[in-house]
Amino acid sequence: MQPRNMSMSGVVDLAAVKAAGEAKAKAEQARAEAARHGGTGAVPPSSLVIDVDEAGFERDVLQRSTEVPVVIDFWAEWCEPCKQLSPVLERLAREYNGRFVLAKIDVDANQMLMQQFGIQGIPAVFAVVAGQALPLFQGAAPETQIRQTLDQLIQVGEERFGLTGIAVDAGAEADTDEEREAVVPEGPYDALLEAAVQALDANDFAGASRAYRNVLADDPGNTEAKLGLAQAELLARVQGMDQQQVRKDAAEKPEDVQAQIAAADLDLVGGHVEDAFGRLVEAVRRTFGEDRDAARLRLLELFEVIGGDDPRVTAARSALARVLF
Repeated sequence: MQPRNMSMSGVVDLAAVKAAGEAKAKAEQARAEAARHGGTGAVPPSSLVIDVDEAGFERDVLQRSTEVPVVIDFWAEWCEPCKQLSPVLERLAREYNGRFVLAKIDVDANQMLMQQFGIQGIPAVFAVVAGQALPLFQGAAPETQIRQTLDQLIQVGEERFGLTGIAVDAGAEADTDEEREAVVPEGPYDALLEAAVQALDANDFAGASRAYRNVLADDPGNTEAKLGLAQAELLARVQGMDQQQVRKDAAEKPEDVQAQIAAADLDLVGGHVEDAFGRLVEAVRRTFGEDRDAARLRLLELFEVIGGDDPRVTAARSALARVLF
């Protein structure tokens, strides 16, 4: 299976009429089959978020995409931004109640799928609709943007391919959910961390930063708060940037450290982690004094966004050490 590299508009404009017709027919056939067996074909809520590997990709993603859009979350255990994005996607999958299914793919265990989709960095989110793959977004993204992308995806699935989603039996796991919630204790900072996440979702980056700092004031080693603060500050910096002008300045003024720092922030938000790190390492190499310190400190801040266990951070730390010493 070779996924196509296309935009959302490409699916609408270029998808074959035959593929759309076949997808509609399969969706109708599946609904008719469920009706003949005396049921609605409803699935439990747990079926809305699934782990997928290479062996089950055709069944769990390609075949299922003829009934409902399948959103793919490419992640890894060592990827700190993935740990922030994945819970949001899982929550939205349940909230959208069968309008799409979320397939989670661990890239470390499924290298072939990662290569087939041409993924350069994670987190990376794709969708498969009627067997056709398309990229949605890569890297950090606020919930408002994610919702807009999902809404557009669902609209394409309905209008172009007749995919109306799958029925969900909300009561199938109610008892299990209640029992699970009853035994999960709240942590001492759960309220503050939840407030920070809600602020991030609302693009209130200043409010999110305050909430994370309140946690760190009592618990300086809190990993979730450190990561969240770094992400909130990054998103605050890029908010309102003229991206074209920032890119133009960085290209035309390689010696301008502030131009390179701004471009590095955009690189990271766009998921181009190694580009961001490489840009700042090069800025450190070329400069001295306050300019060098500014580039070095921003690089250390971006390390916090990704997480110290990420191999790209380890490699960049080594590169930084070489140019400093």
